[in-house]
Amino acid sequence: MSIVNLIGYFIFVASIGYYLISNLQWYSYKIDRVLFHHTKTWWHLLYFVVPFVLYMAANYYGGYGYVVAIAYLPLLYMWFRGLDKPLVWTGRVKRFFAILLFVAMFVALVFGKLTVLIPLVVAYLLSLYIEKMLFSGFKNRAKKRLESMDDLIVIGVTASYGKTSIKNFIAHILSAKYRTYATPRSVNTLGGVIKDINEDLPDGTQVYVVEMGARGEGDIAEISTFVNPQYVVVGKIGPAHIEYFKTLENIRNTKMEIMQTNRLRQAWIDKSANVKPEENIHIYGDDISDIQATLDGTSFTLDGVRYSANILGAFNAANLAAAIKVAKELGLSDEQIQKQLSSLKPVDHRLQRIDAGGKVILDDSFNGNIDGMMAAFDLASTYNGRKVVITPGLVEADDELNTKVAKRANEVFDLVIVTGDLNYEIFKANIDSNKLLKLSAKSEMQRVLAEETRVGDLILFANDAPSFV
Repeated sequence: MSIVNLIGYFIFVASIGYYLISNLQWYSYKIDRVLFHHTKTWWHLLYFVVPFVLYMAANYYGGYGYVVAIAYLPLLYMWFRGLDKPLVWTGRVKRFFAILLFVAMFVALVFGKLTVLIPLVVAYLLSLYIEKMLFSGFKNRAKKRLESMDDLIVIGVTASYGKTSIKNFIAHILSAKYRTYATPRSVNTLGGVIKDINEDLPDGTQVYVVEMGARGEGDIAEISTFVNPQYVVVGKIGPAHIEYFKTLENIRNTKMEIMQTNRLRQAWIDKSANVKPEENIHIYGDDISDIQATLDGTSFTLDGVRYSANILGAFNAANLAAAIKVAKELGLSDEQIQKQLSSLKPVDHRLQRIDAGGKVILDDSFNGNIDGMMAAFDLASTYNGRKVVITPGLVEADDELNTKVAKRANEVFDLVIVTGDLNYEIFKANIDSNKLLKLSAKSEMQRVLAEETRVGDLILFANDAPSFV
């Protein structure tokens, strides 16, 4: 075995390992999701299967694998440059690479084999085992921490759409009376909640608001049985992540796993869940009326009381209503609630208004559901000036919903900029050609906006998805 072949071997193993672990990180380290639910499965063919076959064949026929390894580097680099969500070098990733390179060295030097598959498989399986061992310890420590916080009130929040907003609304309103803390950003997995409890949950917290998300059956049940919330909110149920759940009924059943707590006092469930009310289970949605949504805020009537907030989007009336109901249950007055609503700020990237350079920007880039997108379009339609939308469409939805989005976009906007290939053909078929542009790479966005927009425009960023989708 020549030194050139050995160096080429380590370069190729590390490079293709980088591609593998990047995809695993995006999909919560679930290999089945990477293989069967990836929205760009052709990547696996171009960046994994073909290079792997060429490398093994080149080594077998003449020992020229190092040539493939060197050629693979610029290909992988171009892929990397196109990402807006590159690999984060966590402890787990570092352990993966340490195992990967050690096994590769062992196989090459001890057995004289330049095999790629064995190091990858061993690194994946062994790092998975190590993470499970570490996770068990972290989980036990978090459990003890929760048990040590006497009289801590836990509020669990889930939904297909709007759970982060509901969580933040509840925490802000309740802060008028309680020392509140909510899981940060969009942290909503068991691992994320455990890390949050161990590292960031402040001593003296009286109310802990926990967001719960799911990509499969049982995901929410494991969070809810762990934190055991006394109060529960289930927001709007819809076809988010339908590719994982297959049916809306499966989504509903998974969201309702939040009820698996042994100390439930009260629960508020959006009417879309289609559950029957009970003594401590309340259905909300039909009790909201006279919703007024403008580019300055949203107001509505709930249980005979008028509320208003500087939050955009008619759909947020239901999210605010859920937070108000929780606040009333925990003893806040209407005056306290309205005061908190007046200082409430929108969740970043969720129909957030930004006025800059004489343009009105609506940043709704984290809102990827049909109801939210249509509400954003409706809101944009109230603007008197020229309107521009930048969107990939709905990523985790079928063609029927994207056709609905495209047709409505054609009605509302003067310019529709579609990012990526995923839904472009649908938009092309349903939008006037003189108002449609395609943005192949996000690196072009600044230039296109400078060239195609002007002072006085309203620009809506609608579900501007990361590049790996």
